[in-house]
Amino acid sequence: MTPAIAAAKKAKIWFAVHEYEHDPAAESFGKEAAEKLETDPARVFKTLVVAVSERDLAVMVVPVLHQLDLKLAAKALGVKKAAMADVKQVERATGYVLGGVSPLGQKKRLPTVVDASAAEHASVFVSGGRRGLDIELAPSDLCALTGGVFAPVAR
Repeated sequence: MTPAIAAAKKAKIWFAVHEYEHDPAAESFGKEAAEKLETDPARVFKTLVVAVSERDLAVMVVPVLHQLDLKLAAKALGVKKAAMADVKQVERATGYVLGGVSPLGQKKRLPTVVDASAAEHASVFVSGGRRGLDIELAPSDLCALTGGVFAPVAR
């Protein structure tokens, strides 16, 4: 059990765990998840971590077919600038390895923004805490568990 699954269980929300055989040669973990789970890629979200200062990080949850707009991310966080965080910083703060970073159950709770498009779906898929593992849950539960907010951050 990953910390992400443990967090969902502890919250006593509805969720479903989906496992698939991860291909180490896959270029995009998110697109791979959508294909292997045979689901609409608009419902599959990737977890990205941005740096908003030298020490402060934040989490962005974005549809896998889209890119994070760093200007929109900064605006949603109420800061001047956001940049993609360093891999080591991400792994240290979240407790997850790249490609398996979940917005749930992170070592340190970081400010979280979920792209507004998630609210259009009854359920969405996010990383379950390792490559080849996704959790499906309601977007409102995703925001509640992460202390996150909905805002347009994808382009």
